[in-house]
Amino acid sequence: MRGPGGDRRALAVGVLRAGTLALPLLLAGCLAPMPRPLVGLNRRLEAAGPAAAPSLAGDWLALIVSRDGRDRIELVDLNRQQPVPLPGLERPDAQPLSVAVDARGERLAVVRQLEGRTELVLYRRNLMALQPVVLQPPGVPRRVALRADGRELAVEVSREGQGQVDLIDVP
Repeated sequence: MRGPGGDRRALAVGVLRAGTLALPLLLAGCLAPMPRPLVGLNRRLEAAGPAAAPSLAGDWLALIVSRDGRDRIELVDLNRQQPVPLPGLERPDAQPLSVAVDARGERLAVVRQLEGRTELVLYRRNLMALQPVVLQPPGVPRRVALRADGRELAVEVSREGQGQVDLIDVP
């Protein structure tokens, strides 16, 4: 039979043993690979000019790059580490504010200013065409995110000074 302190000692020994067994697991978590920059690709992106509003999905990176005094949307194929053409997307009088790409790199959602108004458009690379996206009720789009499969948009919208988020199905 144990004395009054025996149960406490047994508990302390059990906790010590459990801690000794858990220590290697904790250390393994600390020694896991650290995130690291993709130096080569980062240099290429830096050479393209100042950039903002990145959207990453699958093997695609969409961002707004400032070049020659104007902002443009650039889509980068991460496998090839090269930009891909986006015919029919850019307008010299449009200012992109936010961009999102799907995981296949086929659809881009863009918030842009054009002729004094802010609008939301969907670009389909396979058709090389833009499609306006109407907000109901009306509002001013600010930022956009695109679901990985390209079938739904999440749009930050300003209505009467209040920020809201709209979800929009994309056929």
